Amino acid sequence: MVDGDRQWEGTMDHGLKFSDPAKYSRVLRRAHELVISGVPRPEIPEPLADSWRRSMALGISPDQHSPRHLHEVSEVLELRREHRLQLVMPALRELLADESGDGRHLLVLTDAGGEILWRVGSPRVLGRADQLEFSEGADWSEAGIGTNAISEVLVTGQPVQLFSAEHLVRTHHEWACTAAPIRDPLTGKLLGVLDVSGPLESLTADTLRMVRCAVSMAEMLLATPDGGRPAGASGSVRGRPVERAVARPTAAVASLELLGDRPAAVFRDGSRVPLTPRRAEILALLDSRTQGWSAEELAYELHGDAGIAASIRTEMFRVRSLLGDAVASNPYRLVAGLAGCSDAGRVLRLLREGRVAEALDAYGAPLLSRSGTMAVQLLRDRLDLALGAAVRSSGDAGLISRWLSTDMGSADSAAVEALGRLAGRPDE
Repeated sequence: MVDGDRQWEGTMDHGLKFSDPAKYSRVLRRAHELVISGVPRPEIPEPLADSWRRSMALGISPDQHSPRHLHEVSEVLELRREHRLQLVMPALRELLADESGDGRHLLVLTDAGGEILWRVGSPRVLGRADQLEFSEGADWSEAGIGTNAISEVLVTGQPVQLFSAEHLVRTHHEWACTAAPIRDPLTGKLLGVLDVSGPLESLTADTLRMVRCAVSMAEMLLATPDGGRPAGASGSVRGRPVERAVARPTAAVASLELLGDRPAAVFRDGSRVPLTPRRAEILALLDSRTQGWSAEELAYELHGDAGIAASIRTEMFRVRSLLGDAVASNPYRLVAGLAGCSDAGRVLRLLREGRVAEALDAYGAPLLSRSGTMAVQLLRDRLDLALGAAVRSSGDAGLISRWLSTDMGSADSAAVEALGRLAGRPDE
């Protein structure tokens, strides 16, 4: 153990798994070697050491590389079609998976015995998982590969997070894994285990909360009358994939009301659904850019450096559940028929068409007037500047007077000067 780690003897600063994962891992690896040789260490809780001993009694070696494989991939595809979690996997994928080129974690879903049925991630992370044979058909129970987060969930029935050398097998010491059980909401029967795994640096303080949130969402969907099955789906999923596990609204979104302090989505059947401030801010950003936004970009725009992409994915799942197919993903964007159909977008469209008087009529209140988010303030300023410039350039004293009478134009000193020139006198 290096000198800087001596202070850890007898105590563990668990926060270092997030702030200094390499240091945290070094201490755990030393403790791992001691416990394996029969020397207890406080860094390894006794229940975890018990799991190591059970695994080794089942024939698992810390130097083992390959897990037990129960089925070929082709057989797993058939098992998926028969499994009830097939109905919620699309929603879990949308909420937690990161398949972008920079994605750092793997989403894994097992059956009630620990066999991997689904895994989703970036090519880079999938490649690293392949080196561990952390793949479809592999048995991730204690008997299959020794102590890991999935096996601990199967034993304890509770959410578990394992970091580095808390795993029994040494080749797993570069990974951090967070897992939780998914149960039948009616019977309490275990249906499977949801796991998010990745390199040590991929773990964040929010990972466990996000996994718990995803499990709650899955169980909520399973509790619906159709068991989470998409509208119009038959009672069986045999022979065909289920594309969507979230019941979408039957009426399409017609427009978004983003001006003022009561944002809402307006559906084609005339219904109006209020939007929370955060969802309204997200939709305002989506409305401002046709090419869309990644979760990471939205997290930064809304929260700065403290933004977490996983939190945005959670919110986007709720937005898409509320608005149905109005919002596309990868990247997140408004669908073609809705892009620019907000009241704010209509103001800009009228300005582009040279219909300044109509644009002024349509601009009844500031964009999300209660929002203090910098990204929204910039969009609000853009709208004010665009309309102010068009009004001043119109040469219409009536329009300029109307603009100056609004909350948005009342501080436009250039408009005051323009009105003074049209009146034939200098501004005082």
